Amino acid sequence: MNLKSIVDLALKVVPAVILLQTLFYKFSAAPESVYIFETLGLEPVGRIGIGILELITAILILVPRTTWLGAVLGLGLMAGAIFSHLTQLGIVVQNDGGTLFILAMVTFIFCGILVWMNRYQIPILKKLF
Repeated sequence: MNLKSIVDLALKVVPAVILLQTLFYKFSAAPESVYIFETLGLEPVGRIGIGILELITAILILVPRTTWLGAVLGLGLMAGAIFSHLTQLGIVVQNDGGTLFILAMVTFIFCGILVWMNRYQIPILKKLF
């Protein structure tokens, strides 16, 4: 494995793992997750719905043919999460030290890089380039 393939793999695996590991909390109605979505006024439908979208996003990121689509969805989901942290939740949620915010930022950045790397596969951008 060369450096480029290792970086490419890391850019896909890191956001996918972050998205997948948070599903347990969303789908099991963990108190922290319920608190977040109650604060946002989205409990329980938003918690479950966003969890399903995150599952789909992680799968799409890991499939080479659909990485671009998963990365675009990831950007949208994480933009919403970051916006929610900055406007309603705060950076630190229930004394987590800002962990959820940092994970959202990492996922957002990695998805942004994936979108850029796969920009020629995105149908609307393919016409522009």
